[in-house]
Amino acid sequence: MSWSSFIIFAIIAVLLWAVGAFFALRGKRKGAVGTTLAGLVVFFAFIIGMWISLQRPPLRTLGETRLWYSFFLSLVGLIVYVRWRYNWILSFSTILSTVFICVNLFKPEIHDQTLMPALQSPWFAPHVIVYMFAYAMLGAATLMAIYYLVHPRTAIARSLDDLVRVGLAFLTFGMLFGALWAKEAWGHYWSWDPKETWAAITWLAYLVFIHYRQLPKHRPQLALWMLVVCFILLQVCWWGINYLPSAQGGASVHVY
Repeated sequence: MSWSSFIIFAIIAVLLWAVGAFFALRGKRKGAVGTTLAGLVVFFAFIIGMWISLQRPPLRTLGETRLWYSFFLSLVGLIVYVRWRYNWILSFSTILSTVFICVNLFKPEIHDQTLMPALQSPWFAPHVIVYMFAYAMLGAATLMAIYYLVHPRTAIARSLDDLVRVGLAFLTFGMLFGALWAKEAWGHYWSWDPKETWAAITWLAYLVFIHYRQLPKHRPQLALWMLVVCFILLQVCWWGINYLPSAQGGASVHVY
């Protein structure tokens, strides 16, 4: 198996995922699950073929890691759909997966661009993928919160809290995967690196929001503003950390 065959597998997989997303939006559960699974099988067949031809796991180059991004994003989307019945989630995961597939198709020069040694870890792909999906879920929750702030007389749907809980769950798994990766790469699970510190702050902020929403006499408007603040903290953790003084001059191992 070689990269020249990727476009065939990619097109078939994306088409199957798109059909699955369409079935989900129409409420056809069996069709959505079946076609999405079929797309996952097709895409994973290419990954296995690459694994066999390379005689190593395809996790060493930028192009190879993006294969796992696309696969796991679709897989996580299917898991969330089956568990929580969000009909829109397969459309969302299909779009995100397709973005990384397109990057691989339109930028073939990254296929052989070797990652730095610290990133050549089996924990790299799941850590990043789970975090990305958490960011996506929490971003969707923030959009809902803004809608309710603009329309204050609208009753807050339970799905808002569900989105935050799911997002926080994936955020937690992402932190655990990151700790395991850090132990393998740098010899310790946690070092209060600036990125790690902001990840902890973000995680605690969303945890506070969830607990505040459980209070019998909580203020809905305040809870919505809390969610907006949580998302701002998330942006600092995601990319804003690169511009903070604490991360400059080699002080952070997460700034490459």
